[in-house]
Amino acid sequence: MVNQNPPELILEAGRAEQQYWKDLWRYRELFYFLAWRDILVRYKQTAIGMAWALIRPFLTMVVFTVVFGNLAKLPSEGVPYPILVFSAMLPWQFFANSLAECSNSLIGNANLISKVYFPRLIVPTSAVVVSFVDFMVSGMILLGLMAWYNFVPNWRILTLPLFIAIAFAASIGAGLWLASLNVKYRDFRYIVPFIVQFGLYISPVGFSSSIVPEKWRLLYSINPMVGVIDGFRWAILGGESRLYLPGFILSVGFVALLFVSGIWYFRKMERTFADVI
Repeated sequence: MVNQNPPELILEAGRAEQQYWKDLWRYRELFYFLAWRDILVRYKQTAIGMAWALIRPFLTMVVFTVVFGNLAKLPSEGVPYPILVFSAMLPWQFFANSLAECSNSLIGNANLISKVYFPRLIVPTSAVVVSFVDFMVSGMILLGLMAWYNFVPNWRILTLPLFIAIAFAASIGAGLWLASLNVKYRDFRYIVPFIVQFGLYISPVGFSSSIVPEKWRLLYSINPMVGVIDGFRWAILGGESRLYLPGFILSVGFVALLFVSGIWYFRKMERTFADVI
């Protein structure tokens, strides 16, 4: 009996949307492999291994505590200043690492992308998972600070997974934009470090966003990381910490826009990656 169905030849990732999202599940093992490989490579042949995920945010926290807490005497919302800083350092470090990893993820897997078909969305999203591992490791510093200062969070800590999900959406959305642009315009490998450094200073990491004048606070919340950081502090600090609801809604709205537009632009550019990379 002759088979009437001709074989399917897949040339590139420009498949129908429904089939594409099914392929994401079919290639889930590749997702696990890429994430685990990147985790191993990051700390391979290092003297102190994953302790690097602790040293960088800890030293940044110390500097911000000295400058903003001890010298500038900025308010700390009724909690020890190191805890105020580190509750913001966690989501910021996650976001910054995700941008750095995502922007180079497609270039770093150029040989794989140019030879075989798989949903390219797997590559940058697996890079975000690698950054989330650092996020979880860095969380041990926050636990240590809480124990040192005898600080006990209240019921708000139960809402933290919601704000982690928002941080994920912001990281993936921005990461997809940068990953796509870096394939076509290699200049972005130099722009990303500038974005990260500039973003650190304009985001409320070393200080509370409550010190921003009321008339500018809504405009300040256009920065999507403002809502993420304020949400983390509201969940972790409790007590005097307040969530500026209009600004938080605006920030989350920009996160949603960043996430949706990031996926849209990535899918638009995806079919050209193998040719351009």
